Amino acid sequence: MNAQPRFFAPLARLLHWLMALMVIAMLFIGAGLAASVSERHEWLIHLHKPLGIAILALVIVRLAVRFSTRQPPLPSDLPLWQVLAAKASHLLLYALMLVLPLLGWAMISAAGDPVMLSSSLRLPALVTANAPLFAVLRKAHGFLAYVLFLTVLVHLAAALFHGLIRRDGVLQSMTGTKD
Repeated sequence: MNAQPRFFAPLARLLHWLMALMVIAMLFIGAGLAASVSERHEWLIHLHKPLGIAILALVIVRLAVRFSTRQPPLPSDLPLWQVLAAKASHLLLYALMLVLPLLGWAMISAAGDPVMLSSSLRLPALVTANAPLFAVLRKAHGFLAYVLFLTVLVHLAAALFHGLIRRDGVLQSMTGTKD
């Protein structure tokens, strides 16, 4: 019988940290977009769109890796509410990393703008141009971005709690470091 792994698979760890950087960058870029009407706005848009599509593609890869590899177990002495919170927060993070790029793509489509990933790479529109739909999608995209930001903060707080207070190996399972 195989023992439970102590660490996440190397590819899972790489994807986790790469996507953590990308999501944090995306949150800051999105905040900059919401706060700017200067020439910087266009530059941020050109960063935001391809980064969102990259996150969408990588979260699909990440889910495939997660379902095809074994994860280390949570500590056996973890209270049930913390186990449930960990599972719910991971489910929410994956859902948001899938939904937010799709909402953004649909929002741009509803605005009647092309979804350009580069000067020559254009994605197909997800919906037809529709100003009322654009307004709804824009609000939903912004609201869910705040939910993602809060979920990332809770995830970070939990990781630090496990790494600095409990010292139970949960943080080390994703960093790949020994105790």
